[in-house]
Amino acid sequence: MASPGLIYAVYDSLSPRFVPMIEYRIENRVATITLNRPDKKNALNPAMVQALNQAVEDAMANDEVRALVLAAHGDVFSAGADLESLQAMQSWTEDEQRQDSLRLAKLYQRLYSGPKPVIAMVQGHALAGGCGLVSVCDWVFTVPEARFAYTEAAIGFVPAMVSVFLCRKMGEGHARPLLLNAARITAAKALECGLVYRIVEQETLAATVNEFVQQLIKLNSGNSLALTKKLLSQNSGQALEQAMINAIDVNVEARQSEPCRRGVAAFLNKEPLNW
Repeated sequence: MASPGLIYAVYDSLSPRFVPMIEYRIENRVATITLNRPDKKNALNPAMVQALNQAVEDAMANDEVRALVLAAHGDVFSAGADLESLQAMQSWTEDEQRQDSLRLAKLYQRLYSGPKPVIAMVQGHALAGGCGLVSVCDWVFTVPEARFAYTEAAIGFVPAMVSVFLCRKMGEGHARPLLLNAARITAAKALECGLVYRIVEQETLAATVNEFVQQLIKLNSGNSLALTKKLLSQNSGQALEQAMINAIDVNVEARQSEPCRRGVAAFLNKEPLNW
């Protein structure tokens, strides 16, 4: 289990050296996972995706953690795939390509479907795989200067894995223009189409995110948030009949839970409740 202040040092075979790819800390019941390759514009390579997977898995499993914040050091949130990695991929076998794709898909799924809310704090451009990371978070706070794009098509790639989540999140009508065009969009446009939740000035971004997260975890039952994320993940694209069966199952599970009993009792007794 990860501990406060931990730095994930992962062996990067392309360097080769041990690199502190990810910083991880827990404070006030919030796990902050920070991309830590500012000199490389926080570009993603296999080692960094591995580190992110481990950090997210640790945070999701830690009972002390109520929410996750995904952040980054430097001027760019993430520029997408690392150039050295892109060059190395040219000689990979099909199985190696598939395993690498599975690692990224697993990371997206952990963030999107995991039991705890995830908030992205985007202080700069989020491009390609970096925009993919943003897409699978529950809330995205960003600065006015940030730009967003799925730039894979510009170099012959496909934003394949993220397309699954983006269509679920904002609907195919909004997702298609973004996925089929590598052009960058402004933070304002990202807000308009539903990719971004709120635009905040750079100097107040961290404080705004912290205030939002603390209010979120104080006012909402962690069990309720987990069950809601579970239901949303299950029901996207489901037929109405199956979606209602899933909803009934989750409703029954929630009603029988200790947090629900506690919440109802506090409401009936008009007692303040701090989750």
